[in-house]
Amino acid sequence: MNPENLKYLLVGVLVFGFLAKKILAYLNVKNPIPKIPGTLSEYLNPAKLQESKAYQIENFSFQFLAGVFSFVLTFLFIALGWFGTIDTWVAGFGFAPLVKSLVFFGVIFIGSDILSLPFDYYNTFVIEEKFGFNKTTVSTFFSDKLKAYLLSILVGGGLLLIFLWLIHQMGENFWWQFWIIAAVFMILVNLFYTAWILPLFNKLTPLEDGELKDKILQYAKSVDFPLDNIFVIDGSKRSSKANAFFSGFGKRKKVVLYDTLLDQHPPDELVAVMAHEVGHYKKKHIIWSMVTAILQVGLMLFLLAQFIFSENMSIALGGQAWSAELNIIGFTMLFTPISMILGIGMNWLSRKNEFEADEFAKLTFAGEPLAEALKTLSVKTLSNINPHPWYVFVNYSHPPLLERLEKLER
Repeated sequence: MNPENLKYLLVGVLVFGFLAKKILAYLNVKNPIPKIPGTLSEYLNPAKLQESKAYQIENFSFQFLAGVFSFVLTFLFIALGWFGTIDTWVAGFGFAPLVKSLVFFGVIFIGSDILSLPFDYYNTFVIEEKFGFNKTTVSTFFSDKLKAYLLSILVGGGLLLIFLWLIHQMGENFWWQFWIIAAVFMILVNLFYTAWILPLFNKLTPLEDGELKDKILQYAKSVDFPLDNIFVIDGSKRSSKANAFFSGFGKRKKVVLYDTLLDQHPPDELVAVMAHEVGHYKKKHIIWSMVTAILQVGLMLFLLAQFIFSENMSIALGGQAWSAELNIIGFTMLFTPISMILGIGMNWLSRKNEFEADEFAKLTFAGEPLAEALKTLSVKTLSNINPHPWYVFVNYSHPPLLERLEKLER
């Protein structure tokens, strides 16, 4: 395909992705406010339901504005060849090809982050603040940014360096070699995330001895789930929203409970939440999710190998000759529809896994306390209890609340 047609294709994919996302978001936010279902009558009142709708509308409006800004800017970069202009400007410094690629991505990363900073700030300190969720201070906000920059430079930059080196040195065979490196990296992150990365941003402390810990350990023993690592994370440092998650394999497995979760739920509900997380482990959801993610990375790298050495792609983005960095950007854009399809499949699988984990908790502990916990979480986070089915199909990694409650309360 010649450079001109490639440019039209890139613009077409960009327009398609933008319209698809915004139409789905519009359908979702315009879905009518439902009557309060009987199962939520003790948790939800009309005022809270209206507040939930106002939160949805506020987020939709903000994301629409941010999306339009990003769309217009990306459109101009493609149509006017600004990616190529930056690449030519960096090349003018006389860097070696590998260094040139790193500097190019550094410029793009810094520029993109500077442009997105006002949107991040507004979302945190205006929208989340307005609805009572934000607990982040300005100093924490910017220190998080600085830490993220350092991680991006050290970890992301290191991986990018290896990736680019393989492209320049190994030719089309780079894809399977980097796939192995990426797979090992993904496994290591899962194993050591709570030990190496999370403490940079949050404080983890062992769950104190007492009724809750005793109940959790008693439950874990009843389902033959050896558990030595139960931690509490200071999520309240940034938000009043609550959560829990499971990380690692084997002896490195950890259950992490947000301090906000402990504040909002009695022990039985917290054990039910933990039982749900154990269900993911027992059903091998974590392993299969990891395998699926690694396969997706392999597919993406294989497809990239078919495009990466195309001079026409570089020229379509405004380059004067073949450029690895320009072709990576071009491929990322062209991969968007495939990524959307893969995302739909992954979300379907995730929703299926959530139902299975709920069922595991129901059978090995009890369904009622998990249902009560989900109701409290939903109401306190102003969740949408009536999302549009198409929006759920494309975007939801967890089933809608009422569908989960229907199965738990049978």
